[in-house]
Amino acid sequence: MPALAHRGRGRRTISEINMVPFIDVMLVLLIIFMVTAPLITPSMIDLPSVGKASHQPDQIIQIVLGKNDGLEMKIKDQTTTITLKDLPAAVKRAQGPKGSAAAANSAVVISADRNVKYESVVKVMDSLQRAGIQRVGLSVQLVN
Repeated sequence: MPALAHRGRGRRTISEINMVPFIDVMLVLLIIFMVTAPLITPSMIDLPSVGKASHQPDQIIQIVLGKNDGLEMKIKDQTTTITLKDLPAAVKRAQGPKGSAAAANSAVVISADRNVKYESVVKVMDSLQRAGIQRVGLSVQLVN
């Protein structure tokens, strides 16, 4: 019940909040956080690293996406211009028969020009995944 003050003619209620308990609680919480903060160990995040593959692919099929969305397929020293529609069939032919060791141990790497839209790269990846090609990666340029 609010306290009543006797001033002047009538009774008035004092509508003030007592801040002392609030400050006490905040100081206790501050002390608890100050004591427990050094005890908390920072969590470690296990990030993947490059080059930990169990074995390197025997054959690398490189798909080059140029500035004008033109596609080229490079296998060793041979370069072939190709359309997006014909790409999955050409990659499967380059990998060899489905059950062969060459098909299982070949990788497809997509290299795109810096100015190519991301949508074009995703379309190439999507067409390869829909065709059932397993190992598809992106080529990156490391900046020193």
